[in-house]
Amino acid sequence: MSQTNYATQMEAARAGVVTDEMRAAAEYERIEPEYLRGLIAEGKAIIPCNKNHKSIKPAAVGAALRTKINVNLGTSRDSCDLDVEYDKVKCAVDLGAEAIMDLSSFGDTRKFRRKLTSECPAMIGTVPIYDAVVYYHKALGKITADEWIDIARMHAEDGVDFMTIHCGINRETAARFKRNKRMMNIVSRGGSIMFAWMEMTGNENPFYERFDELCDICREHDVTLSLGDACRPGSIADGTDAAQIEELIVLGELTRRAWAKDVQVMIEGPGHMPLNQVAANMEIQKTLCHGAPFYVLGPIVTDIAPGYDHITSAIGGAVAAWHGAAFLCYVTPAEHLRLPDVNDVREGIIAAKIAAHSADIAKGVPHASDIDDEMSRARHKLDWERMFALSLDPVKARAYRESSKTQREDTCSMCGNFCAVRNMNRILDGEIVSIFDE
Repeated sequence: MSQTNYATQMEAARAGVVTDEMRAAAEYERIEPEYLRGLIAEGKAIIPCNKNHKSIKPAAVGAALRTKINVNLGTSRDSCDLDVEYDKVKCAVDLGAEAIMDLSSFGDTRKFRRKLTSECPAMIGTVPIYDAVVYYHKALGKITADEWIDIARMHAEDGVDFMTIHCGINRETAARFKRNKRMMNIVSRGGSIMFAWMEMTGNENPFYERFDELCDICREHDVTLSLGDACRPGSIADGTDAAQIEELIVLGELTRRAWAKDVQVMIEGPGHMPLNQVAANMEIQKTLCHGAPFYVLGPIVTDIAPGYDHITSAIGGAVAAWHGAAFLCYVTPAEHLRLPDVNDVREGIIAAKIAAHSADIAKGVPHASDIDDEMSRARHKLDWERMFALSLDPVKARAYRESSKTQREDTCSMCGNFCAVRNMNRILDGEIVSIFDE
């Protein structure tokens, strides 16, 4: 990395140094590098960029910037073909996703992780808690505190740019969760694993108890801490409950401790919640977590749409990003049902990008609507090729156009000679419009 004399992007930013990564990210955002440096120094923006990830294209994440997209994928016991998962990675990169999160829980997870950090230009994230169960090949309750910490160190050494660590579910948080019954209990995989480990062993969460040591690991490699939302609500009935808020308070305290070591931080959030609670949750997070970038899964705003949860997620994600979320984790149509295939990945990414872009326009991100203006000009001219080029999914747009042939190239099969755009262009050019005679 370029900040040779500085351990992390945050340390360089606080020293007044603009790194090459900041310049590259600022160019993509079309903002001044100095402005981005200031956001990073305050902890309001991050550039997840492990020193060992040589193929990365640096990108910045923060509420004042373009909303970024993360794509979850990875092997499971029932689907462990690494080539299939890498096809999903290539699809995600081609569609412009800024981050890939490897959630592999079966097979040679380290081989896949190292392939990602050696070849993939997107930010790479992982959840070391999952990998510990795979790597150590022993019962959950037998994993030691040292082993939990060591697996995070291994992921950092392998080059991952951000790690989701469920630090906020400590003994106190867990006790509050048990006192306040939920419809859906804990739905976070990492959160449920750590909760179970604490219950079985009677020990404190080692990532909370040894947080300073975890920060030292992240500082050494410039890994961004993605503070996991173990108590994120898994149904709209559980939205904004005591367990969620209690954990958020803990995450805010841990954020300041990480910043004291110049470690970059983002906060993970919900989850499922009613649409009317989304904006308020963004404000609560910004307050309790001191403006650190917020990374949300959805939120999914209704529980009754299996097969269509990319849509429910996009609705919640647009509102969340409009009100301050910086990073949207995509949700695919396969959510709650099965491991997504490549087509599910494509559908999930496009839905998330629609949400992100809509929010960027709403919150006034500079130049966000420029491409919309270009699309309107192309539509005005009935320039189909230009419309395809500007589309989020040019392949699908072209396929729809070509699936229903028209008698005239300057119309579509919906309106034909009744096309308002075509007829307005002609009448304003002084031509005679005679719809039925043409």
